[in-house]
Parts: sequence; structure tokens; C-alpha cells
Amino acid sequence: MIEPGARLAGRYRLDELVSETSGAALWKATDETLARQVGVWTFADGFGRTDEVVRAARAASRIADARVTQVFDADDSGPTTYVVQEWISGQSLSDLLRNGPLEPERAAGLVAEAAEAVTAAAAAGIHHLCLTPGKLIWSSGGAVKVTGVGVDAALQGISSGDPAVVDAQGLGRLLYAALTAHWPGPEQTSLRPAPIVSGRPCEPSQIRAGIPTRLNEIVCRAAFQASGREGPLRTAQDVADTLADVPRMVPLPLAEAAPAPQPVRGTSRTSGQLGMATENDLLPPRPPRRRAAPPPPPPTSLTNKILMGAVALLVFVAVVMGAWVVGANMSGGTGGTDVENASVPEEDEETELQVITPASATGFDPPPGDSDEHNDKASLAIDGDPSSSWNTQGYNSAEFGNLKSGVGLLVDMGAEVELHEIDITFGSGAHNASVYVRGDAGGVPGEGEQPQWQGSGVSGEVPVKLDQPVTGRYVVVWFSAPLPQDDGSYRGVINEVELRGIQ
Repeated sequence: MIEPGARLAGRYRLDELVSETSGAALWKATDETLARQVGVWTFADGFGRTDEVVRAARAASRIADARVTQVFDADDSGPTTYVVQEWISGQSLSDLLRNGPLEPERAAGLVAEAAEAVTAAAAAGIHHLCLTPGKLIWSSGGAVKVTGVGVDAALQGISSGDPAVVDAQGLGRLLYAALTAHWPGPEQTSLRPAPIVSGRPCEPSQIRAGIPTRLNEIVCRAAFQASGREGPLRTAQDVADTLADVPRMVPLPLAEAAPAPQPVRGTSRTSGQLGMATENDLLPPRPPRRRAAPPPPPPTSLTNKILMGAVALLVFVAVVMGAWVVGANMSGGTGGTDVENASVPEEDEETELQVITPASATGFDPPPGDSDEHNDKASLAIDGDPSSSWNTQGYNSAEFGNLKSGVGLLVDMGAEVELHEIDITFGSGAHNASVYVRGDAGGVPGEGEQPQWQGSGVSGEVPVKLDQPVTGRYVVVWFSAPLPQDDGSYRGVINEVELRGIQ
């Protein structure tokens, strides 16, 4: 077993074990000959893909693009097989998205650089196949780096019959992530999974307002291989060409010591409104400016007070007379203004929505049901903690065991409110759900009643913005068939319901 401090080839000192997966270990090491930090891969006895990793590393060393991690050495001739590569210090895309999405221009510029790097690798016959936010780095030296080209796929034994399309999809997903701070791929990452509607991730513009139509279309053509107006983007070169004219703007690195903000009830789970982070959101906070204490007011005599009052009165009279003269001139010299018909411009202010804290929640199984859909767990769907959840009863079929048309969650807001937005975090699996807003609990949803929202195949966090504000006291999240399967039974799951409006 290799221990920290060991030396390979008499020059590479292994300093710190960074990660270990399935018999392959990555070390932060020192090249004592050239006095520089490097990354070193070593392999446990019995690791079955050592030869493939060494071949991939040697091939990657021929890629003529500085944005691809350089490979310095790869040796399988001695007792210990190893691969030595460039050590990259910096912030991954995951790090940059810790406080929310990037500005669209910065997101596009960053992924454009990555697309060109992956294109250079493809020209050498090498593909990545594992593009995730952790593989795109903004280095401390101020450059874009794509790590793991060729080597990661060999380490994990990943191959594809059409690797060019896989990398184009990976680049599209990176752009999706940079624009929304959500990940639309099947891989587990530090980002929140993209909301799923009708079995597929929402488009970026459905998650975050203000994304340019062109960038939204590029994501769909690459990540989802949608046709669009010009067909899907099937290679890294295609993606690079579509982004060739975007400005290469420097990402804004986060402050080294700035902790990630904690979730706050009433906002999206990261920072503020869903997807509305701006350039300033990624800047480190400024320390509060100290203000000098104002000097104490000088003592005033009665005479001074009288004089100051007289001056104030004169100023007031002058202002009134000036306003009267201006008004007379603007009204054609009639000597007065038509106060009754004068219009006052209204300020165009967006209504500030409040977080509505529900009074209670219960499982909703209206007659002829037994009114018990895990009522004891319903409060977990409104506790502000998306790691806890409420679920329906387990059924022996996706059609509620042919016993009923549906069940749901009833949220009582305690009084009538004007509801504008709802964030619903569903459990895994594809749910068919509707939202009803009512003045009373009422009966079975859908019987002569139109839902305020419907979703098919939804999963994860789904933002619901009502077309028009709706007034009511109760919100019903209603599940209809088919239910998703969960641990041998069929049930609907809600982790969290968050309401915003005007109370």
C-alpha cells in the first residue's frame, strides 16, 4: 500500500491523497526535480483498467491545447504504475455556481472556451465522455482548464458508440448549469438536479428569467439534441462554432473564505429568487463603511431660532411662487392650473411578494376516501426542510389500486391570501400533479374545477408561477394516475411546498 511521503521514479513525492475510487488514487504531489506541484494517479493491485488509463494518458499528452490538463509522465514498466499530470489550482464551475448562476455572457464565454478545448482533443482522436461541473476549472492563473480528458473515461471504463455526440451533450449541460445553477444530466453533482417536466429537464428559460433566446436554444440543441431551427449540435466543434462570437468574459471568483449562504425559507434553495443572481451576487461582500459620528449641534439662542424660522418661511414662499409661475406658463398663461385634471405619473414598481407561512397541512383524501393519507407526516412538507418529506399511502398499482381517482396534500394558509408563486419539491420518479387554490377544503379536485397548474412527469424542485394571482385559503397539490413506483409500492412524495404572495 502506498503511503504519503513515498517517491516514484525518484522524483515524484506523494504529499496528500486527494481522492480514491475503485482502486485508482489521485495524489497531490511534488516533482522534486522541477520543484512544482503535480497530480499523480496510482493504482491498487487488481485494478483492471491500468493499461487503458496509461494509454489514454499518453494520448492526452499529444493534445495541443493549453486548456486541456497536461500529462507529463505515464509509466507502467516498473513495480508501481503511475500517471503524472498538471496540478490545477482554482475554482470549478460547481464552486462558481455556489451562490447562484452566472451572468449569461460569462456563462457562454466560459463554455465557449471549454468547447474549443474539447474540440482540440477530438482532433487528436480523444473524447472526454464525463463532462460535469467539477471538470471545468477557472484556474488561479486566470485560464480555463478542462480536466480529465481521456483519462476519466478510462478510469471509469466508459465508452460510447458516438463519443462526439456525448461530448456535445456534456458541453450543453455545462452551459445549462452555468445559466441556471441546476444540473440536467444523470450524474450526481453538487448542483441541484434540473426540474423534470414530461420526463425531461425544463429548458433554462423556464427556470431563470432573462436568459437570451439564442443561448436557451443552443442548450437545447446540444444537451437535449433538439432540432431547433438549425438542427442538433452533434460535436464539440458544432458547439464551439455557435459560441464563437460570444465575448470571453472573466468569471468572477468567489471570496476564498466566504461561506455558502444557508437556505432561507421563502427564497429558492440557494440565494434569493430562483435563478435571479446577478454579477454582484458573485462578488465578495464589502465590509460596512464606518461613518464618522456627526458633531453635536451648536447651542442656539431664541434669536437664532426666530431668524432660522423666518428664513425657512421665505424659502417656502419662494418655492410656492415659483411653482405657481411655472404652472401658469405651462397652462398657456391662464394664470392657474387645472388641479382636478392634472395627472400624476404612477411609479412602475413590481409588487414585492411575501413568504406565506402555512398554518397547517394534512393529507387530502376526500370522500369517499378515509381521509388518511399520512396526515401525521404532512407538516414535513411545509417545515422549510427539503430533506424531510410527506408521502401518500403506498398502493399496489400506479392507478391507486383502482380504489380512487387521486389523492393529495392540503395546505391551509390560515386565512385568504393572494397567491402568486409556489415552489414544489417532488420526490424521485415521475409525478402527475395539479395545483388548486380554494376558499374551502372542498371535494374531489377536477370535478367542475379548473386547476391553476398542471404538470406531467414532474420530479425534483418545480417552480410554479401562476398566470394570474389567485385568492384563496387552501392549496391542494393533487396526484393523479399513474403514481411513481417507490420501494415496491406506488406513492407520491412531496419534500417541500413554498408559497409566495400577498397576505
